[in-house]
Amino acid sequence: MKILVAGGTGFIGTNLCAELAERDHEVTALSRSPTKAELPAGVESAIGDVSAYDSIVETVAEHDAVVNLVSLSPLYKPPAGTSHEEVHLGGTENLVRAAEEGDVDRFLQMSALGADPDGATAYIRAKGEAETVVRESTLEWTIVRPSVVFGDGAEFLEFTKTLTTPYVTGLPGGGQTRFQPIWIGDLVPMLTDALEDASHIGETYELAGPQVATLADVTELVYAAEGRDVTVLSIPMGLAKLGLSAADSLPFVPFGLDQARSLEFDNTVADNDATAFGCDPAAFVTLGSYLGLEGTSPRKKPAETAG
Repeated sequence: MKILVAGGTGFIGTNLCAELAERDHEVTALSRSPTKAELPAGVESAIGDVSAYDSIVETVAEHDAVVNLVSLSPLYKPPAGTSHEEVHLGGTENLVRAAEEGDVDRFLQMSALGADPDGATAYIRAKGEAETVVRESTLEWTIVRPSVVFGDGAEFLEFTKTLTTPYVTGLPGGGQTRFQPIWIGDLVPMLTDALEDASHIGETYELAGPQVATLADVTELVYAAEGRDVTVLSIPMGLAKLGLSAADSLPFVPFGLDQARSLEFDNTVADNDATAFGCDPAAFVTLGSYLGLEGTSPRKKPAETAG
């Protein structure tokens, strides 16, 4: 297939492009400012902004399938001049429209766990609205909702270090928000399978790693990998939301009220749909092993905290 990966120069995008190319697909990475050095061997580049329809319509029409990976991070405030609604909803509307008008067959949408038009954060709401656009299209679509993805070049672990300090650190609610991190090397083969196998058309999959870890667990693992201990103190959630609400208008503070709200709900799956791709989630790479902490697992019972 000729496959266009929108957001193909990002962390997930470059890894997916490499997997697709290895399986002998003709792959083009679409981004606003691609550089050849960022792309895997055999992958072409195209310039286009999904929020500007005219910049992508011709490129989209040249392909058999489109993958939409374009996303603003939910971990940080959107850059000035952008919004989750513009990028996630507007960008998806433009890609879907271009794909329909260009007779593209397959469309793979990267969404998020908890995506809901009535969700608690702008990110979750925009992702939910974008899913509705995809489902109501005439395309042969598949939607994938992963938990946080880790691997070389991912932002999740760097976010954890930005949010915390070594030795002693405070976390909203004591860091009890739960995640189920999935390694990029386990995720991208499933994304590729979702495009290649027609049995995945019209399906929505929630994908996650083998272990559930709280933000406090992740913090401890990150610093343990550096040979340092950390003690997590609880910042009451109400106080954290008050402080980050005040920070919303400060451009030099990377977190805001939406980031605080996102820590009030878990990022885990009830049933891991990795099994739909013939995978055993228990065999996936754990965060601890990725960090070189063989045999390390999250605490079985996180300490009680005030929040």
